[in-house]
Amino acid sequence: MREKGRRMSSQAVGNQTSSGATDDYSNWYIDEPQGDQELQPEGVLPTCHPSLLTGLLHAGLALLSILALLLLAVLVRCRRLRPHHGPGRLGLSSLVPSPVDFLAGDTAWTVPAAVFVVLFSSLCLLLTTKDPLPFLPLASPPSRDGETESPRGSWKIIALLYYPALYYPLAACATVRQGTAQLLGSMLSWAHLGVQVWQNAECPQAPKIYKYYSLLASLPLLLGLGFLSLWYPVQLVRSFRNTAGAGSEGLQSSYCEEYLRTLLCRKKLESSSHTSKHGFLSWAWICYRNYIYTPQRGFRLPLKLVLSATLTGTAIYQVALLLLVAVVPTIQKVRAGITTDISYLLAGFGIMLSEDRQEVVGLVKHHLWALEVCYISALVLSCSLSSLMLIRSLVTHRANLQALHRGAAFDLGPLPQSPHPSREAIFCWMSFSAYQTAFTCLGLLVQQIIFFLGTMILAFLVFMPVLHGRNLLLLRSLESSWPFWLTLALAVVLQKMAAHWVFLETHHGHPELTNRRVLYAATFFLFLINVLVGTMVAAGRVLLSAVYNAVHLGQMDLSLLPPRAATLDPGYHTYCSFLKMEASQSHPATTAFCALLLQTQQPRPPRAPQDGLRQGEEEEGMQLLQTKDPVARGSGPRARQGRARWGLAYTLLHNPALQAFRKRTLSGAQVNGAQP
Repeated sequence: MREKGRRMSSQAVGNQTSSGATDDYSNWYIDEPQGDQELQPEGVLPTCHPSLLTGLLHAGLALLSILALLLLAVLVRCRRLRPHHGPGRLGLSSLVPSPVDFLAGDTAWTVPAAVFVVLFSSLCLLLTTKDPLPFLPLASPPSRDGETESPRGSWKIIALLYYPALYYPLAACATVRQGTAQLLGSMLSWAHLGVQVWQNAECPQAPKIYKYYSLLASLPLLLGLGFLSLWYPVQLVRSFRNTAGAGSEGLQSSYCEEYLRTLLCRKKLESSSHTSKHGFLSWAWICYRNYIYTPQRGFRLPLKLVLSATLTGTAIYQVALLLLVAVVPTIQKVRAGITTDISYLLAGFGIMLSEDRQEVVGLVKHHLWALEVCYISALVLSCSLSSLMLIRSLVTHRANLQALHRGAAFDLGPLPQSPHPSREAIFCWMSFSAYQTAFTCLGLLVQQIIFFLGTMILAFLVFMPVLHGRNLLLLRSLESSWPFWLTLALAVVLQKMAAHWVFLETHHGHPELTNRRVLYAATFFLFLINVLVGTMVAAGRVLLSAVYNAVHLGQMDLSLLPPRAATLDPGYHTYCSFLKMEASQSHPATTAFCALLLQTQQPRPPRAPQDGLRQGEEEEGMQLLQTKDPVARGSGPRARQGRARWGLAYTLLHNPALQAFRKRTLSGAQVNGAQP
């Protein structure tokens, strides 16, 4: 064989030298690439090569974040070394700036919400990215079997800690409250936004899942960074205008004072807002207030709950986008590629739709279109229900927090043994927002599967057979088994009618059981039929339970288990511990009481009464909070002592945050000094 190959090659060389020209055999196949060009398969996007390396840009962002964090630590240290801060230990925990003041009542929720949206969007993009760490592209060496052994799984775990560290200074700049910190925040937000816009502008398409998935999934991230890039410059300008109060610190108690005023004046406000009109409009307004969250005067949701609501909305968008682009474009491509060969494929499975192959193509395309409509309808229904459950949960959160603030802690389960924060409560408080986001993602996925199956059953077994007049499988099965279903229906109807008209009589306004012999005979005679009815009821119970739990899977304020086993539900247990932690550590009455004590040392100028309330219409506590008498406002020692005693008595009564510091003899005290 080798000699034969040599002879053939020598003959080819001889022919080439004799003719003086070389035959161009590559022109025979015009479809093959010329030179080093490679043909891209149809529908596959070519790899995008940006002008600036992504790793270089992210390495610069990481270095900038480290420098910003160090500078923020220096600013915090310089501020704590000022004389008015007093002596104290300067440990590492006191020098590192906090990213978010979660337990502060007056903390603005916009910046933390934007940062957490950016973090969660980065996680969604991390699941489909090729390189978990952008500044460290990985080259996976091929294994012996020809498959690639990639260490990206372990690198993605590291990336879960890298992105929080990357955006940590972006959130911490808002808590330092200095002009330099606002300038750093502006620079960081502009740098992050510029890198993201540059990448999405140069490479808007990606071969993963869908060509525009990366761009659409980056929209919440771009919106969050865009908001921060506008918010920090505005705060920087405000800090320049208010240079006198830029470095001032103190206990921000405007919300707490408003909460306390609303609580003390609740009787007057409720009487003024009461209406005597009854009808459909009033009933609709009551239902709207009970199921749709509306802002309430004098009450503000904690920051963690606001962050959870924001992340829930972002999770609904991300999961819905992934479910949409992963299925719908594929169905559209399949429908566009249907040819007459589909009739032979269906004939191989024994399915004959029509003798005309063009009609078969039209029917198959119509069924694929119906499948796409069912999928999109199920997705819209799932997103709508998840959004409604989110709004309903906000109403429940407010009701539960108000109950805990007034001391009704038994509504959410047994109280802990000690009023001090427990390790379990701290863990639940830390993981609440993350759990809420994960439950929402899984709940939306389960809802999509259940609703998609339900809509397909209705479309392909009921609507389309009736519309086309063929493949009436469900109707034929009902036609053949109608005596069975009629017997079950008649048995149920007759038993209910007999229970209402035969076995129950009313004498002197009290119902009494009669015709007991007939009742016993009917019970024995209909036993077997009731067994079949019970089977159908059991199937309906399983279906109803599955749909109910799927709809409420994303709600942590509702246990999916019965009340006796509610403590076994990890989501509900986390929610209860979270609320108790919030009520014990950020009680508005406690903050208002501490603010009153601070006001006795440094009184503020008087403020006009709010909402037109006169001094005679206010409670005793309101008169202490705002009064027109300059002597009683805080200048006299008796007024200070009276205000402090009133605040202490009001706060210590039902406040979980201070129950641990009360005397043992007062542990069972109730209102007006009554003992249990």
